[in-house]
Amino acid sequence: MRPVIFPSSFLWYFFFLANVLVLRTNGLNGWLNAHATFYGANQNPTTLGGACGYDNTFHAGFGVNTAAVSTMLFRSGEVCGACYQVMCNYRLDSKWCLQRRTVTITATNFCPPNNHGGWCDPPHHHFDMSMPAFFDIARQGNEGIVPVLYRRVSCKRRGGVRFTLKGQSNFNMVMISNVGGGGDVKAVWIRGSRTRTWVTMHRNWGANWQSSIDLRNQRLSFKLTLVDGSTLEFFNVVPSSWRFGQTFSSVNQFY
Repeated sequence: MRPVIFPSSFLWYFFFLANVLVLRTNGLNGWLNAHATFYGANQNPTTLGGACGYDNTFHAGFGVNTAAVSTMLFRSGEVCGACYQVMCNYRLDSKWCLQRRTVTITATNFCPPNNHGGWCDPPHHHFDMSMPAFFDIARQGNEGIVPVLYRRVSCKRRGGVRFTLKGQSNFNMVMISNVGGGGDVKAVWIRGSRTRTWVTMHRNWGANWQSSIDLRNQRLSFKLTLVDGSTLEFFNVVPSSWRFGQTFSSVNQFY
């Protein structure tokens, strides 16, 4: 019987798939490697909206378990509102990691690269966590950085999706927060009670979306599509008496 000889291109493809599989599974049911640090003690995590534009993490529905994420995870703000389950990698650092402890955090900020090999530089996956979240999984007194394992999880929120109205005149900017399910918003449409069609909104920055039509004195409806493809419509979630600066919560939610 002749030996079977695979072409080099096939072997390269096989090893590529094998490496992808190892990267994705990491030997631990989909968990991936990263590192984590924490905000300084003088920083209040409830006010760090940062690059996502959340005015207050409690007002946005996220509480104190938040994190700034590195370039590889931030995706130009698309990750804002996404949830991750994080645990300290006890196998790599038994001195400072708490064993079998996990915490679920929401991405609310960007950890900028320093372009000198820092932890937030590509290709690193990194979480700069709020202090309460960090010390749920790591011991007090460590050097401020630990190896972690992480995975994306569904966001479990209390109440409905929140729409905070910003802008002025015919410039409408809406901050969208407290999104359940996948958590990260891919596309947004808005419709006024006197508007016949959905109008596409564009990401201004982070969790803030804009349109350039005058919708004052109209009831407002929204349609959201998440990164995972889930789509939900929120009809008349904002009354016609709305004013800039107000926040309105929907009845329905992504689950």
